[in-house]
Amino acid sequence: MLEKGALYIVGTPIGNLGDFSPRAREVLGAADFIAAEDTRVTRGLLTHFDIHKPLISYFEHNKLDRGAQILSRLKEGETCALVSDAGMPAISDPGEALVASCAREGLPVYVVPGPTAVISALAVSGLPTGRFTFEGFLSVNKRSRREHLLAVEKEERTMVFYEAPHKLRKTLSDFSKTFGPDRPIAVVRELTKIHEEVWRTTLGEAAARYREQEPRGEYVLVIKGASPALQEESGPSLEEAAALARAQMEKGLSPSAAAKEAAKATGLRKGDIYRMITEEKGEGESL
Repeated sequence: MLEKGALYIVGTPIGNLGDFSPRAREVLGAADFIAAEDTRVTRGLLTHFDIHKPLISYFEHNKLDRGAQILSRLKEGETCALVSDAGMPAISDPGEALVASCAREGLPVYVVPGPTAVISALAVSGLPTGRFTFEGFLSVNKRSRREHLLAVEKEERTMVFYEAPHKLRKTLSDFSKTFGPDRPIAVVRELTKIHEEVWRTTLGEAAARYREQEPRGEYVLVIKGASPALQEESGPSLEEAAALARAQMEKGLSPSAAAKEAAKATGLRKGDIYRMITEEKGEGESL
């Protein structure tokens, strides 16, 4: 029996339908309505298990309007089950906003655990699992991407990233440049599906392989954290120097002057810093 006016976060299979739990099927069958990332995908799942419930779409581009509708129905006493296309809703998923809204409104939220690619990939990676950080997808925005990589450049914990096949080559190349080509990685592909693959290698080898081979399927990338000893020996990176220069620019310095100040502080070349901070905007001035 479900609690009236409650939101249930329901995990669904990430590939193998045999992973769908009895409790998840029970909750979906008992809910008044189901909020789904893609109603077509969820309808296929429900049909397979002979579950017939009203569906509404809830995804990134309609989450504000549709989220308000869901909250209104919850306040009227209806019960909603939230699912994503695969795995756990609210993990690198717009369901995060709906759960936060329910928390603000004092509405009950319950979880029905299910498969999740993050933990599954970590478990089979062969890398340290005692401490890890989930980093989701890298941004396609050049500056945001650099800032994300800069923030985790010296991360000691095992890192888990998601990546789509059409962006995999660029991501592996950026990882190899940031963390070094010898850093261990587990490239986990198509978890629980027919073509599931776990390839334990290095960033350099992974980048080289996918320069020649077309990426296919969905990927989880598990990267070993940095060595504390190496962190202590390493000096400021170019990305750190660029961040310092950008901070100086926000105070009113020109790109050239800001690069000069950052070079003094870090010991890196002014020209390298200058090129990094100006290429994003396509601007420049005489050094």
